Amino acid sequence: MRELWSVAAAVAAAGVLLAPASAAVAQPAPSANAQQTIGQLEASGYDVVIDRVGSAPINQCIVTSVRNPQEVTQTFAVGKGKERELVTVVVSRSITVSLNCDA
Repeated sequence: MRELWSVAAAVAAAGVLLAPASAAVAQPAPSANAQQTIGQLEASGYDVVIDRVGSAPINQCIVTSVRNPQEVTQTFAVGKGKERELVTVVVSRSITVSLNCDA
């Protein structure tokens, strides 16, 4: 068990998220502030892919949808013999945010 915590600590220190593979994504309210929504998703560990309609600055855009959350995980065997356990870590997360940027 000690080895499990050592690996978990090392993975966390490397910036990899230890999270369930099926983490839910909160959907923003229609017309949500684009900068705030993108910031919240990035703070949650997502790489945000933006698709937009219009050419207004992002601070004038509204969110029309948040979709396609993708999570890449990797499972590691930790320990030996009867103490062996599997640990799954999230190695990357991405999500698409659609914006209406018509001025």
